[in-house]
Order: sequence, then C-alpha cells, then structure tokens
Amino acid sequence: MQSSGELIDGDIKAQTELVLTNIGAILKAAGYSYKDVVKSTVLLTTMDHFVDMNEVYNHYYAGILPAQAAFAVLGLPKGALIEIETMKNKLPALCFTT
Repeated sequence: MQSSGELIDGDIKAQTELVLTNIGAILKAAGYSYKDVVKSTVLLTTMDHFVDMNEVYNHYYAGILPAQAAFAVLGLPKGALIEIETMKNKLPALCFTT
C-alpha cells in the first residue's frame, strides 16, 4: 500500500516489491533489517502468483531466507494480490498489504 493508503496498480511482482519495501522501511525505523526476520506468512489471492512473488521475495532475503509459509485466500482488502505478515526477533508481528 502506498503512503496515501491507496493500492498500487500492478502485477504480483510490483505489489510484492512494494510490500517488501514497506517492511524494510519499518524494520529500519525500528533499528532492524531483513536479516532480523525469522518468519514470513504470505497470503496470495491465487497460488499461481507464488513463483513470481517468491522471485521478488528471494531478492530481498538473499542469503538469509527466513522460514516462510504461503497460503491462497479468497480475497484481500482493497483487492490486493498479496499480504505478508512478518515476524522479527524482539518485535511483535506486523502485517502489510500493498
């Protein structure tokens, strides 16, 4: 989701990129980084998006892949294609949509 609260137009790769950028910004503001993530739960509107999502996801977590679970759901808020819940060391879980 953009800072305006609006969903971006774009495919699963674009939405995944924005979600992970937002996660990175929040991690950084809290004094953490992607290497502090221990698990991500990914919600997708179809598992057909998994390969493209995972390609972007692996770029952000290159060499430090945390545990990951991915599920297909019937729908997400505002018509988003993806939502990622991220769990970090010493921080509560956070949830982000595009």
